[in-house]
Amino acid sequence: MTDKANWFKYIKPYLPFFLLGPLCMIIEVLGEVVMPVFLEGIINGANAGELTVPKALALMAGMIGMAVLMMVGGVGGSYFGAKAAVNFAGDLRRDIFTKVQGFSFANIDRFSTGSLVTRMTNDVTQLQNFINMVLRMAIRAPGMLVAALIMAISMNPSLSVVFAVSIPVLVAAILTIIISSFSKFSLVQKKVDNLNSAVQENVTNVRVVKSFTREELEIEKFANANADLKNTAMSAMKITIMMSPVMTLVMNVTVMCIIFFGGRIVLDVGMEVGSLSRFITYATQILSSLMMVSMLFMVTSRAMASGKRIREVLCEVPDISDEGAKHPEATVTRGEIEFRNVTFRYYKNSEQAVLDNVSLKIPAKSIVGIVGSTGCGKTTLVSLISRLYDADAGEVLVDGINVRDYSIYNLREGVGMVLQNNTLFSGSISENLRWGNENATDEEVRAAAESAQADKFISSFHDGYDTKIDQGGTNVSGGQKQRLCIARALLKKPKVLILDDSTSAVDTATEAQIREAFRSELADSTKIIIAQRISSVKDADIIVVMNEGKIAGVGTHEQLLKDNEPYQEIYYSQNDSERKEAGK
Repeated sequence: MTDKANWFKYIKPYLPFFLLGPLCMIIEVLGEVVMPVFLEGIINGANAGELTVPKALALMAGMIGMAVLMMVGGVGGSYFGAKAAVNFAGDLRRDIFTKVQGFSFANIDRFSTGSLVTRMTNDVTQLQNFINMVLRMAIRAPGMLVAALIMAISMNPSLSVVFAVSIPVLVAAILTIIISSFSKFSLVQKKVDNLNSAVQENVTNVRVVKSFTREELEIEKFANANADLKNTAMSAMKITIMMSPVMTLVMNVTVMCIIFFGGRIVLDVGMEVGSLSRFITYATQILSSLMMVSMLFMVTSRAMASGKRIREVLCEVPDISDEGAKHPEATVTRGEIEFRNVTFRYYKNSEQAVLDNVSLKIPAKSIVGIVGSTGCGKTTLVSLISRLYDADAGEVLVDGINVRDYSIYNLREGVGMVLQNNTLFSGSISENLRWGNENATDEEVRAAAESAQADKFISSFHDGYDTKIDQGGTNVSGGQKQRLCIARALLKKPKVLILDDSTSAVDTATEAQIREAFRSELADSTKIIIAQRISSVKDADIIVVMNEGKIAGVGTHEQLLKDNEPYQEIYYSQNDSERKEAGK
């Protein structure tokens, strides 16, 4: 599908508005061109002493009628133009957001958060303004230019020679300014990206900023980004600023020439004053329409820069999709997981692999603990199960089926994840929990919260489960947020539940109660627990020890403690008294 077809997708539903807007503008243009004829009749009749009262009233009535017709055309053009532009922008913004929802983590990594926000807001607004202006001016400005030029030439061809000089000068100036400004506007949008990223990062992490008293540093970072945008914008605007004075100069010089030569024609040839006035009006319309065309081109240059950035998002091909899935109808029924010679790199040209030839089999319904040093690949390993990323080499199988052969929806419906960064959304607690199951009853929501040891603190809130959560869950503690996220995952009742260090902010007694709930409430599910504390996985059926992207050991707590050195180091570093006992 071509770019043109892509844009037409957003025009087609509102095609009547796109057609009616310019049509109304044609009516206004006709009025603009005809109005000077009435004015000419009044002036010439008055000078000649032939302007009777009935004739004057008739001419005035014609002018009033034409003014009303122009008003109807102008209002209609503005209304339909705005209607078309707003709807176009609304549909486009919706599709960009939908497209981003289909991105893999790798796709999202290619765009910064601030850049995506800018493209969905500022860039779409630039296109909206462009369409609105096009529908109001694309017919009106060229139409008035051509019609007024024809009328002027038909009135006095010799006096119209003035336009043979002024029009080329204006066109050359317009083209020079547009060519110079296009690259500048592309750079401006990138600077808007940087500013949005700075704002988004600061607002999201405002508590961290305050806790480290780094307000001055953040203010300085924002000031630098803001100054960078201001300077770049001024650099672009300096070019466009020249357009208005240049066009005004050319217009005034043209009118002066017409008055000078036209005055001689009035004296020598007998051209009537009303006709000269009409000719000057047409000259003003010609040059004004050129100015409108230039403004249209300026908006076009900025819209082209924004349109290119929007196309980059819309044309981005998701790295992970259902294309090529051999069993799209399959669902996760048992929860058996196997990694076969899996290798993965975040940066594909990197020599060091995050996961290096990993092979591991996890039986269905088992409880599996994964431990290892920071950065050894624990989170990356489990992210491959639900295809948040795809392996570069090897296979990841769930219930004996390669994860690439499932539909993404069916695969992720069968896998529940509680990530390291626990995220809650604006809304009530019950709305957040129902992310796990939107059709869950109040009893089911409460049962999941009880299993996650969250019901007690929820009930202590004045509004209970209707308590509103601030954006990002900033009005609950870290431990409360973790338990709410666990309850959300439990409500999903997945066949595979992954907890990525999701009880780190919970005390050991509460953690033990949560683990017990896993055994009873999700007895038929496979539980994978990534933890820093050995106590969190000590009772697991299998413990996997990872080290530098490889599996350094697999076994029970007793087996690993007996003969696995990396596991021993982690365990004794957390249990110093036992280290001393073991050393005797």
